[in-house]
Amino acid sequence: MPRVVSIFLPDLSTDRIRRTDPSIPVEQPIAVIARSGSKRWVSAADAAAKKSGVHVGMPAAKAQAMFRRLMLVDADTVADANALERITLWALTQYSPIVAVDPPDGIVMDTEGADHLQGGEHMMLTGIANRFRAKGLTVRVAIADTWGAAHACARTIQEETIIVPRGETISAVEHLPVHLLRPPEKIVIDLSTLGFKTIGELSATPRAPLTLRFGPEIGRRLDQMHGRLAEPIEPIRSPELIEVSRSFAEPIGAAETINKYVGLLVVRLVSELQRKGLGVRRTDLIVEKVDGTRQAIRAGTAKPARDIAWLTKLFRDRTEKIDPGFGIEKLSLVAIMTQPLEEEQRSTSLVEEETTDITPLIDIFGNRGQRVYRVAPVASDVPERSVRRVAAAVAEVEEAWVHYWPRPVRLLNRPDPIEAIALLPDRPPVSITWRGKRHKIVRADGPERVFGEWWKRDSELEAVRDYFVVEDERGQRLWVFRSGDGIDPETGSHRWFLHGIFA
Repeated sequence: MPRVVSIFLPDLSTDRIRRTDPSIPVEQPIAVIARSGSKRWVSAADAAAKKSGVHVGMPAAKAQAMFRRLMLVDADTVADANALERITLWALTQYSPIVAVDPPDGIVMDTEGADHLQGGEHMMLTGIANRFRAKGLTVRVAIADTWGAAHACARTIQEETIIVPRGETISAVEHLPVHLLRPPEKIVIDLSTLGFKTIGELSATPRAPLTLRFGPEIGRRLDQMHGRLAEPIEPIRSPELIEVSRSFAEPIGAAETINKYVGLLVVRLVSELQRKGLGVRRTDLIVEKVDGTRQAIRAGTAKPARDIAWLTKLFRDRTEKIDPGFGIEKLSLVAIMTQPLEEEQRSTSLVEEETTDITPLIDIFGNRGQRVYRVAPVASDVPERSVRRVAAAVAEVEEAWVHYWPRPVRLLNRPDPIEAIALLPDRPPVSITWRGKRHKIVRADGPERVFGEWWKRDSELEAVRDYFVVEDERGQRLWVFRSGDGIDPETGSHRWFLHGIFA
């Protein structure tokens, strides 16, 4: 069963204003003022303004009287809508093939088949929140079984990330306000007049009287929220995206037929890419079924590609995940991310030069949800700063940096504290205890002294480490160091750490 993510941007207007004018101080409170004739009221306020007592709906004159430092900005709904569309298009390239605007202040996306690429639901939601926050956007993210439930929870639960467990939609929304069902405003007013406050109260009321008085809208919204009726997400599209599609007079469902038409769509897509001098990095296959639901498959490549055989294989390897249901009425192939790709001149000699291209292997692992990267050298004596992650298919990174001492095959993310018995100040340990296990040292080499990068950090002005390569009685070779020179406490704590393991 698919899961739906709702991304709520409660301060979209004020966040947009700050992004367009970086000169506004962070501590400056902002309120957005809407107009209707001669009336002016607060339509949005940032956290600083709300902390001062300003709230949405307050008359503008009263808000300004309460807080003289308050910055008032006229509302611009067109600019807000354009900003939301740009954010949604960015989310389309990053998270899921099915992403849509949820106006006026949200984004909705179907994450079926996409959450495993982000490490699961919890890591995906945390990653979304972190990346939006890094862009200067206030955000709340919720995931649930339905669009309605995710939308409602994101707008009421005061937490940055909310996960509604599968099958628990009813208990999650029963105490939420009626207006979160998203019926027309007049129906909300009438329901409030009749005394309905929560979705649970409305769900417990017989359907016939509600339909007789309000029409089918309330029943439809309740069924959509509880998952009894599908609420399709219409994916956002922009004119720049290259899309090819095929509709069917008679629905299809057999795997062989799906693969056949996917192959034909790839040929058409590559033709369009070639005409524009582009290669594709991320491609979505959108499957539209006769019951109105959609399913999507995303395939990515490590570098721009328009190889028909390879792109076809990437999709055919995964089409067994497609559930045709009652039949498929349309297939679409969309190039979500493209880059310029020039024609490549092949060798004209009788004997081709043998080259090893591991890009296909990178693509296979990447489309299985595994993070593939390479490490490149960095000019730094400090071991944990001497390497960095780069894209798996990036060109070779040239760095003229030589280490005269051996480096371990495996470097720990963080040095692990150990207990060591050693003669100070420059002798290697004769015994270490790592994670509760004692290692008797039979051979050692060192010390290699590493100085702190004092030109980058004042705290490393006098810091040093003394590294040793040690071998225990079982032949295991470890890389350990003492923090400090063993004499002056200003150079380090004089504690011992294990930093790496040799092959």
